[in-house]
Amino acid sequence: MMRAIFAVIVTSMLAAPGIADTPAPPIDLNQLGFEPSDAKVAILRAKDSLPLDWTLVDSAGHVLLRGKTQAIGKDGASGEELQRIDFSAVEAPGEGYRLIVAGASSDAFAIRKKLYRPLAKDAAAFFYHQRAGVPIEAKLVGAGWARPAGHAREIVTCFAGTDERGLKWPGCSYRLDVTGGWYDAGDHGKYVVNGGIALWTLLNAYERRPTAFADGSLKIPEAGNGVSDLLDEARYEMAFLLRMQVPQGMHAKLPVGPFKPVKPGQSPWEADAADLDDIDAGGMAHQKVADRFWTALPTPPQDDRQERLLYPPTTAATLNLAATAAQCARLWRGVDDGFAARCRAAAERAWRAALRNPQVYATNSFTGSGGYGDTQLSDEFYWAAAELFATTGEAAYLEALRRSPHFGAQVEEPGWPSTATLGTITLAIAAPKLPAADVKRLRGAILDAADRFLANSKGNGYGIPYRASDYPWGSNSALLNRAMLLGLAHDFTGEAKYRAGVVATIDYLLGRNPLSQSYVSGFGARAMRNPHHRFWAHSLDARLPGPPPGVLSGGPNSTAMSDDVAAKMKGKCAPQKCWADDIRAYALNEVAINWNAPLVWVAAWLDS
Repeated sequence: MMRAIFAVIVTSMLAAPGIADTPAPPIDLNQLGFEPSDAKVAILRAKDSLPLDWTLVDSAGHVLLRGKTQAIGKDGASGEELQRIDFSAVEAPGEGYRLIVAGASSDAFAIRKKLYRPLAKDAAAFFYHQRAGVPIEAKLVGAGWARPAGHAREIVTCFAGTDERGLKWPGCSYRLDVTGGWYDAGDHGKYVVNGGIALWTLLNAYERRPTAFADGSLKIPEAGNGVSDLLDEARYEMAFLLRMQVPQGMHAKLPVGPFKPVKPGQSPWEADAADLDDIDAGGMAHQKVADRFWTALPTPPQDDRQERLLYPPTTAATLNLAATAAQCARLWRGVDDGFAARCRAAAERAWRAALRNPQVYATNSFTGSGGYGDTQLSDEFYWAAAELFATTGEAAYLEALRRSPHFGAQVEEPGWPSTATLGTITLAIAAPKLPAADVKRLRGAILDAADRFLANSKGNGYGIPYRASDYPWGSNSALLNRAMLLGLAHDFTGEAKYRAGVVATIDYLLGRNPLSQSYVSGFGARAMRNPHHRFWAHSLDARLPGPPPGVLSGGPNSTAMSDDVAAKMKGKCAPQKCWADDIRAYALNEVAINWNAPLVWVAAWLDS
């Protein structure tokens, strides 16, 4: 596959010394380049606020444009004195452009159409690399990234024994075949709640533009079957989520609310001793399947020898299944009617189970995997009702929506613990039986959010649609989820300002940041090379590869600096600089399916 001329090509070895190892110039810009008609902005890290002359030259050194920098001032998020360079007037396609300011030269970049198509495809290819249960084939990914199947036949039962809190879990009387699905991140866990939002995002990208990933456009085993490759990849995860559903008639002993008030971030039932109640768990979804204990770095999936277990069903996981299975039923209708019917039946069964068991919360008291605890489930109920209504048009789901506090409420960027916005998006674009007045109101809420995000861009020096204070775990994903809403605002209105906000986001991720760092492997002069991952671990084992192109780092994190690398930086870095390209830095440089999914959405949107 052809890549941008200035992309660092990631191989199974660490990148050879060269431009990726050279000091970053003080001119920060999108290291891939720009579409001809898009805004083109670079940021200069300067010593003071005095305007400076700048020159844009082509690959032969011919001057194309001159101007003066515009002072921004001291920027809190980056800790830098910044100046702005706007060269949007240049639209002529070409390669090897450079900006020159005060004797410093920027990285070379391109101006051309379809700039983001390779990024969209490689970001989507990430999910094939993350598949469990099947070998990753050399003919599709290259010899460096090929590997045997991890957890090829995964038939498991429930966790039984004492958790870290001292609570005894009895296990269950059944075993489930949960082979397949995507590994969640750099570990070997497979999680329904994180799989849910990642799957929804890919399916929403398809629903918005079904032709974006035509059959044969991705290198996956299903290519050539006459179905969109994005649908094929999504189906691999959807099939896994369906396998995580508790069989009908099964009972389980689980902590059931209501519980005492708790501190923010604490699971509600953790506030007291939490006896386990016997409930009808049929139709619920298990929270995750994962190792009993954490595996070491590095451990390729096929070498994982830890005991694999199902962990207790939760209401949140059940509603994630209800939402995505309803979305599946809608999108596979006419593509594979049998699969669509199976998804609808599972969605309706999950919805009934969640109504029956509305307060079964996740716990972080199991080692070996992430907890994904969630203290507020009204957003998941709203999201699931929205997907079911969009698919079925049934009045009962519309009534549930109208009772929800999220129906028409202020919209924020979505995340795995805050999924209400996903429901609003679906109702705004894919619910034919929703009254027009409601559609207008919900689209208005999305536009209001987009305008707030654009206002945020005026409060930080790098001009991104984000708050300028602290940066959370996975900040790059939060920024991309904002860009997704900006893209929808542009779809609704056609206003250029919203596309400019999306472009500013991708500019930041591909180099227009104070580290002059591309956070996407394989794209840019200084692309991320050492993610927290148990297989893409060349820095720990020379026999293993680095990341394939198109993998997104979680990015700066100034709020939860929990790993050893981040801990040494705590209190010593401006929020946008709290990052390191280090495999040990899981708080800064982890990768995850719910982070790469909005990269696929945004890159495909830019390409459209």
